[in-house]
Amino acid sequence: MAKALLALADGTVYEGESFGASGRTAGEVVFNTGMTGYQEVLTDPSYAGQIVTLTYPLIGNYGVNIDDVESRQVQVSGFVVHKLADTYSNWRANESLSEFLKRAGVIGISGVDTRAITRRLRHEGVMMGAVSTEETADDLLARVQSHAHDYEMVDWVQRVTTPEKYVWGPEEADARYRVAVLDCGVKYNILRELGQLGVRTTVFPATATTQDLLADDPDGIFLSPGPGDPDLLGYAVDTVRGLAESGKPVMGICLGNQLLGKAFGGSTFKLPFGHRGANHPVKDLLTGRVVITSQNHGYAIDPNSLTDDNVEVTQINLNDGTVEGLRHKELPIFSIQYHPEASPGPSDSRFFFEQFLKNIEAHQRRGSGK
Repeated sequence: MAKALLALADGTVYEGESFGASGRTAGEVVFNTGMTGYQEVLTDPSYAGQIVTLTYPLIGNYGVNIDDVESRQVQVSGFVVHKLADTYSNWRANESLSEFLKRAGVIGISGVDTRAITRRLRHEGVMMGAVSTEETADDLLARVQSHAHDYEMVDWVQRVTTPEKYVWGPEEADARYRVAVLDCGVKYNILRELGQLGVRTTVFPATATTQDLLADDPDGIFLSPGPGDPDLLGYAVDTVRGLAESGKPVMGICLGNQLLGKAFGGSTFKLPFGHRGANHPVKDLLTGRVVITSQNHGYAIDPNSLTDDNVEVTQINLNDGTVEGLRHKELPIFSIQYHPEASPGPSDSRFFFEQFLKNIEAHQRRGSGK
């Protein structure tokens, strides 16, 4: 393997071996604590613009298969692992991890101390970085430090959203419900989970208006996860505010949770190193129940900014106390900050999809007077 370098904005440089594509890349360097699911991580739109470091030391041993992708392309800007498996063994695999990244034009670096990188990011916070197979350490550092805040200035949602609307799930005649999805970076497994519950989803670009989503009179509205800073998404906040005012049942996940918070007058802030992994404990304040969750976000809602008496925090993260869920006391609207569809991760919270459908059913009963 050829030599590759990883440089961080604080001046740290790591030398390793390249895999996947050759060349140069830059992005915000983050870490994920999951032990499995690297293919789902690579194709999760919420990682757009980021160089992902995996804390689990051996990556690539089960290869890659076409069925487990979470979007139409690899989304990460770069990939950092400690040890890359030279061979893979899995009856479902179609190709190796290195071949997968090479075909996608994404650079990987292996043979570096990923735990040291993770400790640095936990101490200093996430930061811009770059991986290169072409530059010297000095040139790479200079390039990273001159673009130290680039990630926070880009509307990444515009980079990952669908260019045009599409439909997923059962035929309309067989559908239990019809749901409109605002795609800020939706994962396919969200659409799979809804489809298995009999829901036909129509997925709209993130720039769609309230009127666009309501044009076909859907039974409910779903607000997807997605990448980047919610403060750059005023257009989506306006749409979400209109959707909330429509009275339709609404469910939001991750960025969808943050958009709802902002639509109700709240604000968001950036976490020091984010929540990324499959092992985050969340407590439901209404029931006392604790679930282990899959998470992937770098921003959170400021609970003190929620001044609307009808909006309440329903769940908190037990590691740092941050907001993990909201609900409206009068409207059929709720959201969670984590991922009930997992991929990868635990399925403890999958029941929230069914809760969404119960809200739709109750809303329809009220509308019919039953």
